[in-house]
Amino acid sequence: MLIRNRRVRSFLAGGALFLAGASVGSLATGRVSATNKFGQPKTVIHVVAYKFRPTTSLNDQQQIIAGIKEMAAAIPGIRNIWLKTERNQIRDFDGVYVIEFASPEAAADYAESPLHEAWRKRWEQLRENSLSFQVSN
Repeated sequence: MLIRNRRVRSFLAGGALFLAGASVGSLATGRVSATNKFGQPKTVIHVVAYKFRPTTSLNDQQQIIAGIKEMAAAIPGIRNIWLKTERNQIRDFDGVYVIEFASPEAAADYAESPLHEAWRKRWEQLRENSLSFQVSN
């Protein structure tokens, strides 16, 4: 009888421990949202996929991409830039860069900027082709 009481007590203690763990676990997971939270910013994203001319040197390629950094530092309204291509699915294109503008007006100011115009002239000499997209909400 004594052994049976120990087994019953062990079983009850194990069950109580299990229920306590399940309760704490459900409280913790109840605070975690099952869906991702995301925003829809009002910024404008300018995405460009490009292919350099075969005669464009590596130095010229690096300088023209570095020119995007210089414009970002000098032209108001540019929030962020992305210059390293991680993955590019457009066959035969060399890379992609992205510029984020604070607003549609900032994107328009960039397009009309003398700094951008000077960079664009050099860019057109070095690139064989490019595809550009602007995206916003």
